[in-house]
Amino acid sequence: MSLFRAIFKYVWPQMRKYRVACSAIFFLFGARIFLEGIIRPIYFKKIIDSLSLAGIDRMSVSDAVIRLVIVTILLNFVITVIARTCKFIMYYFEINVMRELRDFSFEKITKFSQTFFANTFSGSLVTKSRRFVGSFETMFDTLVYNFYSAIILFVGIFIVILQQSKLIALFFIIFIVIYALIIFVFLKRKIRYDAIEAQSDSRIGGRLADVFGNILAVKIFSSRKNEENSFKEVTQDAAQKSKTAWYFAAKIEVIQGFFSFAMLSAILYITVKLWLNGTISTGTVVLIQTYIVIILDRLWDLSNALMKFMKSAADMKEIIDIFEITPDINDPKNPEVLKMKEGHLVFDNVSFSYKNSQEVFSDFNIDIRPGERIGLVGHSGAGKSTFTNLILRFTDVTSGSITIDGQDIRNVIQDDLRSAVSYVPQESILFHRTIRENIAYGKPNATDEEIVEVAKKAYAHEFIEKLSNGYNTYVGERGVKLSGGERQRIAIARAMIKDAPVLILDEATSSLDSISEQYIQEAFNELMKGKTTIVIAHRLSTIQKMDRIIVLEGGKIVEEGTHKELLDKNGQYADLWNHQVGGFIE
Repeated sequence: MSLFRAIFKYVWPQMRKYRVACSAIFFLFGARIFLEGIIRPIYFKKIIDSLSLAGIDRMSVSDAVIRLVIVTILLNFVITVIARTCKFIMYYFEINVMRELRDFSFEKITKFSQTFFANTFSGSLVTKSRRFVGSFETMFDTLVYNFYSAIILFVGIFIVILQQSKLIALFFIIFIVIYALIIFVFLKRKIRYDAIEAQSDSRIGGRLADVFGNILAVKIFSSRKNEENSFKEVTQDAAQKSKTAWYFAAKIEVIQGFFSFAMLSAILYITVKLWLNGTISTGTVVLIQTYIVIILDRLWDLSNALMKFMKSAADMKEIIDIFEITPDINDPKNPEVLKMKEGHLVFDNVSFSYKNSQEVFSDFNIDIRPGERIGLVGHSGAGKSTFTNLILRFTDVTSGSITIDGQDIRNVIQDDLRSAVSYVPQESILFHRTIRENIAYGKPNATDEEIVEVAKKAYAHEFIEKLSNGYNTYVGERGVKLSGGERQRIAIARAMIKDAPVLILDEATSSLDSISEQYIQEAFNELMKGKTTIVIAHRLSTIQKMDRIIVLEGGKIVEEGTHKELLDKNGQYADLWNHQVGGFIE
């Protein structure tokens, strides 16, 4: 029951937005089932009873029979109108709620930190998210068409049969209770198998995304056969899980079939015996048999629907388990208004350790003045990436504080904080959208003139103009249609158009040839004016003109000064400089 409470917790708020349509569905569908499954057979009974009483003199009952036929025809017409009306409302309701669920799941997942996405397969997330929405449709259809209709039919039919024959009503209720208990016992095991099957299906999605997203590595290392064999192992495991779940469902159907046969046979025998004794009429025999056939069909559909319902619940559980995770980085409950305009960045006694207890910073202090240009260097593992992750709140300090213009970065909304920081990572991050859209991502309301201007400053305009569709060219997934240098120039243009007070360049020119790098360095000099700039570099030639160069080692500042001052010290920076090969640290 805890699973269904969790599902209701996330689904009901979206359904509630369309509660009028939801109420209309249950009212109209209930009316249709009542008229179609309970009232209409009663009129058929009355027609048969009238015909059987007429004997040879058919004219004596003709008027009554005609009236009953007319009422039945009108009843059929009303049922048809209600059914079609309900269908349109159902479409309206489900389409809108599914849209709300898609938006909700997207919003919920994107709130997680960068660490969460680094530890989670994106393909698996996509699979789980889509199943979450699709499962709602299955569960709601099952709830209305199977569970709700079955309740109306069972209660209504029991009341009618009870009026006709208490003996048959007793047998009817006994059969239903026994049937429900048997199915309940089996389905408790079935849902466990469905959950395991859903997990294996998610692994397939994750493996597909992993291989397709790294297809270049697969081809470079001639690993296609290895990946095929590895994928076959995953699909074989999934097939075995599906076999267990499906075969168990088939066993339930076998038991269900024998039970239905026993129920139909027993009640048919009892009704015929009662008719022979003159206890019930011919129409009543037909009515009861019609009801029993309807009930058996509903029971058959109900058990199958219940299995689908349970499987859908198991499918939804995977994404709900993610929803239940508390994000490790949260916005403050009472956020401050963003006041970061100058870019005065201060680390005040900052300590930070990863969850595996690996300490990176301990009582770390640094004061970066507004507009100051800082170069950050050091060996791998020195803390350079963690330094930028802390500024962007991809992770939070263990103790101490980071402030920009005197405002603690934890006191503002994450999106507001990051709007004050332009960040160009080493690996360009592009969407499968047009070049225009990728550049404007830093400023959604940017004009065409602004986009072209920053593209020229980033030395991207020339190659963009040569493309068949210019700025309307789609770059492919992660920018695969562009070269590494072209992708980086687009990313640089995007950071330029954002025009934030703090600028972080993480090896931003690493994918450029020497000539392009020279041009872009000139553009950076213009871009850096009035901005607090942090340049992380292995290629030390890119930071020679920085106001201050900071050398990190083991999460501590071991040296700082200008390029010339550090070379004169002949310390670690000088050693790094002297050991460069082709512009990179060995």
